[in-house]
Amino acid sequence: MKVHRIDHVGVIVNDLPAAKAFFIELGLEVLGETEVEGEWVERIIGLNDVRETVVMLGVTDGQATMELVKFHTPSDEEGIQESFANTLGIRHIAFAVEDIEAVVAKLKKIGAELIGNIQNYENAYKLCYIRGPEGIILELAEKIN
Repeated sequence: MKVHRIDHVGVIVNDLPAAKAFFIELGLEVLGETEVEGEWVERIIGLNDVRETVVMLGVTDGQATMELVKFHTPSDEEGIQESFANTLGIRHIAFAVEDIEAVVAKLKKIGAELIGNIQNYENAYKLCYIRGPEGIILELAEKIN
């Protein structure tokens, strides 16, 4: 038995157009978009009456993909719960970027919020956390040459 790689990261969103636009602005590209429903998906995820829209996004080199999912049915009754860096569970997605300051400025123009500041980590990386639509937290990392 062998694990080859992480195939994709799935993010459930309520405002799919806003989340899609945010990740496109970050630099990901749309690989596909489809409607999903039926017994086969219900058996996989353990929910009934499933109807969802799925957008697959990828980085240009093809090494990572992200799945944005908008559930039309059933819906999450509790809605978006704000989380912090120390909230238990999966909390952020990290992206290696070039010119972290430019990426942050670009994302702030479309409503993203810088959490804390851009920091130099041991002269090896510039790092920061940024919050996008629906509370999605990204870590951006720029390798310092």
